[in-house]
Amino acid sequence: MLTTLGYALSGLLAAAVALMGARYLFDPRPAAAGFGIPGDIGDSGQSSAWLAVKAVRDIASAIVIAILLVNGAPRLLGWLMVALALIPIADGTIVLRSGGPKPIAYGVHWATAAVMLIGAALLIA
Repeated sequence: MLTTLGYALSGLLAAAVALMGARYLFDPRPAAAGFGIPGDIGDSGQSSAWLAVKAVRDIASAIVIAILLVNGAPRLLGWLMVALALIPIADGTIVLRSGGPKPIAYGVHWATAAVMLIGAALLIA
């Protein structure tokens, strides 16, 4: 039962992260605002390039989670989720250090990390 719940959380997170990554590629302006870093991304190639980097990071993370889900490796998936939880923790910290909104840092990034760690615990246990 715990493993099934852990798999479900991991699958939902993988789908959400893949969709967020795709949004950074196809609709970057609102995606950047939702991330929580203030400022206009404008039309500069540099801004678009950084958003594309984030998109690839998100999509690749989701694919790795999906690979472990399909292969039925709960403990390995759990430990991967622990490692990947560092990403939203760092993202929330970046938002706070950049003067971004605290609700996004805590309620989006750090809450995501908490869900990832809960899912990891269910898979490792």
